[in-house]
Amino acid sequence: MTGTRLSEPLLTDSAPPEGEIPVLHADHELLVVDKPAGLLTVPGKGPDLADCLIARLAEAFPEVLLVHRLDRDTSGVMVFALTHHAQRHLGLQFEKRQTKKTYVARVAGRMEEKAGEVDLPIGVDWPNRPRQMIDPENGRAALTGWKVQRAREEETRVRLYPRTGRSHQLRVHMLSLGHPILGDPLYAPETAADYPRMMLHAEELRLRHPDGGRGMQFRAKPPF
Repeated sequence: MTGTRLSEPLLTDSAPPEGEIPVLHADHELLVVDKPAGLLTVPGKGPDLADCLIARLAEAFPEVLLVHRLDRDTSGVMVFALTHHAQRHLGLQFEKRQTKKTYVARVAGRMEEKAGEVDLPIGVDWPNRPRQMIDPENGRAALTGWKVQRAREEETRVRLYPRTGRSHQLRVHMLSLGHPILGDPLYAPETAADYPRMMLHAEELRLRHPDGGRGMQFRAKPPF
């Protein structure tokens, strides 16, 4: 099933975004959607954070199971499992770094190099949670590839290729290069008022289908 859209409830000014959640693919094992920015993947603490992507999906797919997450302010391709077998299979693919993910971001400043990698460990910035930071002593290994799409004087459009899946990895790694993601309320708060959202989108996800191992590719066009 492709092209389906799930209607979202009416929202208040302080609630997550209203609109429709595009379903990119659904079959007996997988559910792939294009997550909107501003919506939690799973419930937060407290009733005001109960609205989330998986809860909305469960209205149409009661069997939906979590496989991975995207930050609240990140949009783009997400895969969910519809069976426990699929959840285990997909979980192992993410754990063993067998999935391939591509993101698009707009970052501050002009990146002079055309491509590169950031290989810096990431750990929790405990006094400033939920912020993460580069932590050479206690951080976990994190690797991100990047390639410039278009560089201007004040900003650069770049594709990002995370090889690991640390919390806030792309946001922290781009900040470490001196090019924070525009509109990011945590790592570039001075730019947040100038952009309607954080300029980070999960454009493509490649994985193997849990039933037979067939390679699959899912894409969602960046909305910026």
